[in-house]
Amino acid sequence: MDSFITIRFKRKTAKRFQEFSKMHFKTHTEAMENILDFFLYNEISPREKFGPTGRTIEAKLLKRINAVIAIMRDVEKTQTKPTVAMLQSLFVMEEPNKKPLIVEKKYVEERKKVRFRESDNPNNQL
Repeated sequence: MDSFITIRFKRKTAKRFQEFSKMHFKTHTEAMENILDFFLYNEISPREKFGPTGRTIEAKLLKRINAVIAIMRDVEKTQTKPTVAMLQSLFVMEEPNKKPLIVEKKYVEERKKVRFRESDNPNNQL
């Protein structure tokens, strides 16, 4: 069995470590070994900053996505819908005005009715 050694920590730091250890590991020793191994294997220092967190990256992406959506809506309003309307108006089939076909007209001599005729009979003279 391994022997224990005492390390002095401030009370606040020791409480934080105990809570973290209970949440993720079975013993405090296992927690400390894993923490040290993590920094050793990944060759990083605990003082390094990894850059933006997942939350900040997500917030930036959401802003950019909202901006892209706004641009797409603007393009749709100003370009796509008017263009579609123009194209549809080109392909709309309207019935042509029904004009009578031009047919050769045959002129029929219309005989006018004459109210008075000269008679060929000489007996009927006035």
